[in-house]
Amino acid sequence: QVQLVESGGGLVQAGGSLRLSCAASGRTFSSYAMGWFRQAPGKERAFVATISRSGGSTSYADSVKGRVTISRDNAKNTVYLQINSLEPEDTAVYYCALTSMSTYFSDTYLVSSGRSYDYWGQGTQVTVSS
Repeated sequence: QVQLVESGGGLVQAGGSLRLSCAASGRTFSSYAMGWFRQAPGKERAFVATISRSGGSTSYADSVKGRVTISRDNAKNTVYLQINSLEPEDTAVYYCALTSMSTYFSDTYLVSSGRSYDYWGQGTQVTVSS
């Protein structure tokens, strides 16, 4: 069974930065692509970023492109999300997720649909004040 535990959320002023972390256990972390999603109050869960097994390929939602960087350290079984120039619209619960099917595809495999992810963390709250 896979366990994903996010950390690093908090209250930050607009314009600030945060780095979220997601520690994975239970599977060979380097065998799977990972993703970050977020859910704002009253809104559906939305894709933020994804990274391939090796970390060599990444993809971002248009709404965060240029402000967000996803990275991973396979030796530490951890995926990160660096968010810069935070805006009140970034306020949400942020979730990391693992897609099991990614192990069957090439290392460049990336997917932004939440339906393709089968393991999720409990989420970490990010609140941006104006």
